[in-house]
Amino acid sequence: MSEVDPAGLLPYVAWGGFLLAFIFGFVGNRTNFCTMGAVSDAVNMGDWNRMRMWLLAIAVAIAGSQLLELAGVVKLSNSIYPGPNFAWLSYIVGGFVFGVGMTLGSGCGSKTLIRIGGGNLKSLVVVMFMAVAAYMTLRGLFGAFRVGVLEPASVQLASGQDIPSLAARAFGAERTTMVWIAMIVAAGGLGAFALAKREFRTFDNLLGGLVVGLVIVGGWYLSGKIGFVAEDPNTLQEAWVATNTGRMESLSFVAPQAYLLELLMFWTDKSKIVTFGIASALGVIAGSAAYAILSRSFRWEGFRDAADTGRHVIGGTLMGFGGIVGLGCTVGQGITGFSTLAVGSIMTFAAIVAGAAVTMKYEYWRMMRKA
Repeated sequence: MSEVDPAGLLPYVAWGGFLLAFIFGFVGNRTNFCTMGAVSDAVNMGDWNRMRMWLLAIAVAIAGSQLLELAGVVKLSNSIYPGPNFAWLSYIVGGFVFGVGMTLGSGCGSKTLIRIGGGNLKSLVVVMFMAVAAYMTLRGLFGAFRVGVLEPASVQLASGQDIPSLAARAFGAERTTMVWIAMIVAAGGLGAFALAKREFRTFDNLLGGLVVGLVIVGGWYLSGKIGFVAEDPNTLQEAWVATNTGRMESLSFVAPQAYLLELLMFWTDKSKIVTFGIASALGVIAGSAAYAILSRSFRWEGFRDAADTGRHVIGGTLMGFGGIVGLGCTVGQGITGFSTLAVGSIMTFAAIVAGAAVTMKYEYWRMMRKA
């Protein structure tokens, strides 16, 4: 058996991540895929079409990811999401704060990148503050609060926190059986709900949900199969090439901003490389820009006043902090993490929606009070 050179796999993983994210950005711009908008439409107008698109993406990601595992192609337990450390307070606080931030910042991490590709300079400022706050939460001032206050509030489970592992342990059943059951119930239920309304079943809505879900599955295959080295010749241990976590990854859009910032600041440090996450963040911008140019929808947009600037600065900062604390954003936890059926990811998803909904309700109340 020939020895695998991890360095030789790095371009495949990085460029593969860029390509997947390019597709995400292109389709996301065309279909107006926006998780903050999905919550806003549902809360303020009772329109669930964009929420159904998000849920369809989750359903497709669950089905595809679990089938990859059942086929023995990847092990989702090799990602950061389904581990036995159940950091419940981090999930709740991180998710809720991120939900507040994405409302103030006019979009989540992925939508912010999509808007940059369309010429939105406000989103560029949001990303800059999100990147700085994320880095501070990983390794700086905010990190002290994360490590000292939030992370100690956790439970160490006897098995992984994914639903199949928990169910297998609770009922004394085979985990494979539980994977099939959980996948069918979760993916089938979410998919059925998303497709139930005829008005949802337009080309763009279906395209957005299906493509986003499949891109997440593609990310797992890319980093978990193509980028996997069974025995790194340097460490003699398993390795996942070109990932910032050192584990298998798929799309997520908060921590990669911090690592992109680090790469730009320490460019001459040869240990810093373009990882899957960094490449995917750049790919979303490029894909969105390609669609904006082709559709002639590209236009520059800036802040209208100081209050608008402050709102977006606060939003970006909160998203950077919340996305790191909660281990992901509306895509990182809400789709990628959710696809592993990790309870923490589902909890973070609910907290993000709650944070956004509460902020929207408060802003509406404040607006009516001034009227």
